[in-house]
Amino acid sequence: MANAVSGMAVNDDCKLKFLELKAKRTYRFIIYKIEEKQKEILVEKLGEPNLTYEDFTASLPENECRYAIYDFDFVTEENLQKSKIFFIAWSPDTSRVRSKMLYASSKERFKRELDGIQVELQATDPTEMGLDVIRGRAN
Repeated sequence: MANAVSGMAVNDDCKLKFLELKAKRTYRFIIYKIEEKQKEILVEKLGEPNLTYEDFTASLPENECRYAIYDFDFVTEENLQKSKIFFIAWSPDTSRVRSKMLYASSKERFKRELDGIQVELQATDPTEMGLDVIRGRAN
């Protein structure tokens, strides 16, 4: 089950929580972490549905890589309420090179495990995933 490139397995909880977000909107966001010693991707944090985008970005570590799912609600130009599920690969310039390599080599397989991602975003600093960027990609 482990990814041949990085050797990372995906914990079942990762998929279960994603399905809950997608089907029941149980969470606003999910943050995933690679646990190097266990060679596994795990759920690190679940954001309650009432949390904001600022709460989400504040939950990402400043100097460490993470994968994240964000359920973005917005109103279209036709005044329709919609939502899009974003997959964000957070890889800050200040994180360790080994960490960046692990996250980069595991990303495609991990994304395939999460069926229903609508928009993908790669960010190396907070400006690359600002709310304006998210809004722009949602439409």
